[in-house]
Amino acid sequence: MQPGSPPTSFPKSKIKILLLENIHPAAVAKFTTQQFSVETLKSSLSEEELKVKIKGVHAIGIRSKTKITEAVLAEADRLLAIGCFCIGTDQVDLAAANRSGIPVFNSPFSNSRSVAELIIGEIIALARRLGDTNTGMHKGVWNKSAGGCFEIRGKTLGIVGYGHIGTQLSVLSEALGMHVLFYDIENIMPIGNAKPCRTLDELLQGSDFVTLHVPKTDATHEMIGQDQINLMKKGSFLLNASRGTVVQLDSLVSALKSGHLAGAAVDVFPTEPESNITDWTNGLQGCPNTIITPHIGGSTEEAQFAIGMEVADKLVRIINTGSTLSSVNFPPIDLPHEKTTHRVLNIHKNVPGVLKNINNLLGEFNISAQLCATKESIGYLIVDVDKEASAQIKKSIQSLPSSIRTRILY
Repeated sequence: MQPGSPPTSFPKSKIKILLLENIHPAAVAKFTTQQFSVETLKSSLSEEELKVKIKGVHAIGIRSKTKITEAVLAEADRLLAIGCFCIGTDQVDLAAANRSGIPVFNSPFSNSRSVAELIIGEIIALARRLGDTNTGMHKGVWNKSAGGCFEIRGKTLGIVGYGHIGTQLSVLSEALGMHVLFYDIENIMPIGNAKPCRTLDELLQGSDFVTLHVPKTDATHEMIGQDQINLMKKGSFLLNASRGTVVQLDSLVSALKSGHLAGAAVDVFPTEPESNITDWTNGLQGCPNTIITPHIGGSTEEAQFAIGMEVADKLVRIINTGSTLSSVNFPPIDLPHEKTTHRVLNIHKNVPGVLKNINNLLGEFNISAQLCATKESIGYLIVDVDKEASAQIKKSIQSLPSSIRTRILY
């Protein structure tokens, strides 16, 4: 046990952590330092495999290929938390996780620099047609030409989604002499000389390069289609390292083959293999000056180390203290540990009268600290109580119709 960490009512050596998809060793070390029992697998698991494997597991760590479905959660008899060692959480059925009382954590910012650097590299590669030239050289074709190649200095980059990746990209591209436009649904202060656009159309019409950095939502589904591509300058470039559902690929293929777009770089696709394969096919294959990569935007040693440390730390905190800070589906609350008390954690439905019912029960006992918050359908309570009363309090709170799950932490 780490010095200063609180004891748990359940032996730490019996807390089972399952890590799939080759999670970084830094995360494994974080868990083993806590004396948790850790099992690691290099690949993802199918739904049927995971339904068997998840039994008895207290926390599971996944990346983007593993799907945590309602059917999987139904078999998760001990699961306390889910850690997504990546940006997105769309591979988890969040509504089902709420119904099961399971918080979900991710790492929304740790790979931002890696993605931004990849885009910068691809902008230069597209401007110099490096992909096609490299392919030709490997085939024995020596074709030295300046046609269609140019410097990126003085060109305009349009960034759709001015968040952590978009803003880093803005700084890097300006350092290379580019002009920057950006469009975001939020009112965000520009960095450097970047200029906001009032509409997406305005950005598309004014950019030489358009790069997409938006989440997967109903609003972003196929947000770049034939109409939007037609608005882009003839000879401009489109880059997508956000989500595969953001671009209509058939429209992109047509624009590349017709020459309306001079090139594209795509790192994400509507459907992606669950493991590495050698027979992948896509309509973008063979398109001129087109860079296609297998979702490697955040695949650097630095990013994976940072993600491993961040998500592992969040899972350790929820197990050791009940903290839900940075959870994507739970109210974010935390409470300092008081060594002389027991901590009771209660997850309940966010319905009228819950807090009144809980407080009526707690009124009979000495309470050292109490914190409760709600988010959408979920309510979460942390309460520190006298050690002698914790078992009765747990039993009483769990008996409420609104309760989903209750546990004594220590």
